[in-house]
Amino acid sequence: MRKIGLIAGNGNFPLAFARAAKEKGLQVIAVAHEGETLPELAELVDGIFWVKVGQLGKLIKIFKDQDVSDVLMAGGIKKTRLFGGGLPDMRGMTVLARMIHKKDDSLLRAVATELESEGITVRESTLYLDNLLAQAGVLTKRKPTKDELQDIEFGWHLAKEIGKLDIGQTVVVKDQAVLAVEAIEGTDEAIRRGGRLCREGAVVVKTCKPQQDLRFDLPAIGIQTMQTMREVNASCLAVEAGKTIILDRQAVVLEADRAGISIIAR
Repeated sequence: MRKIGLIAGNGNFPLAFARAAKEKGLQVIAVAHEGETLPELAELVDGIFWVKVGQLGKLIKIFKDQDVSDVLMAGGIKKTRLFGGGLPDMRGMTVLARMIHKKDDSLLRAVATELESEGITVRESTLYLDNLLAQAGVLTKRKPTKDELQDIEFGWHLAKEIGKLDIGQTVVVKDQAVLAVEAIEGTDEAIRRGGRLCREGAVVVKTCKPQQDLRFDLPAIGIQTMQTMREVNASCLAVEAGKTIILDRQAVVLEADRAGISIIAR
C-alpha cells in the first residue's frame, strides 16, 4: 500500500483529505499541530504524530522514519502562533532566520524547499479532492442582487490586489466601500470585523492569489464561514471557481439558504 504524508493544519480540510485518501486505498501518515489540528483526525489516519508549530526538524524526521516520500499540506496554521504558542526547533529557527519577511507564501515555500531538500515531495493540496472545488455558477437558492453583483465586481479586483501582495485572500465590502481586508487574523475574523461595520448586507469576496502555489493555501470555505456570515448578517459570498475548496458542500449550501445568503463562484 502506498503511503501519503499529511501535514495537518486547522479546520476540516485535513479530515476531508484523509477520508478521500483512504478511499483511494492509501495509507495516511499525519503530522498534526498542537492547538491547531482537530483531534478527530486521529480516527481517520493510519498514524498521527503531534508537533508544535515551527518544529520543522521533528516533522521531517517523522516522515523519514515512516518512509514517507510524498506529502501535502491541508488546513491553515494561524500565523499569530509565530508570535506566541509556537516552539520552533533548530531547523525551524534556521528557516525563519533566513527569511527577509514572513509572508504566507514565503513561509510555505521555505518549508516546502526544506522538505524537498530531504527527498520529500510536496504535492498539490487538492490531490484526490477535485470534487471539492467550486464549480462556476450560483450555488444557493438566492441569486446575488444587482447591488451585490456590483460589490462583487468591486471587491474582486481588490481581493486580487491584496493577494498579489500576499496579504490575504478576502475582502469585505458594502456599497462599493471596503469594510475589511483579511490579514493575519484569518477569514472569519475579517468577516466579523467588516460585517460589524454595517448593520447588514456585507458582501464577502474570497479569491485565489494571482501567484498561487497550488501546493498550499488554496482558498477554502466551510460551514464555519456561513455561520460567521450569519452572525454579522452578511448577505453574499463570492469565491473563485475551480480554485476554491468547499468543505461539506451540502451543509454549507443548506446553512446559506437558511440564512438567505447567496453564494456564487465566478
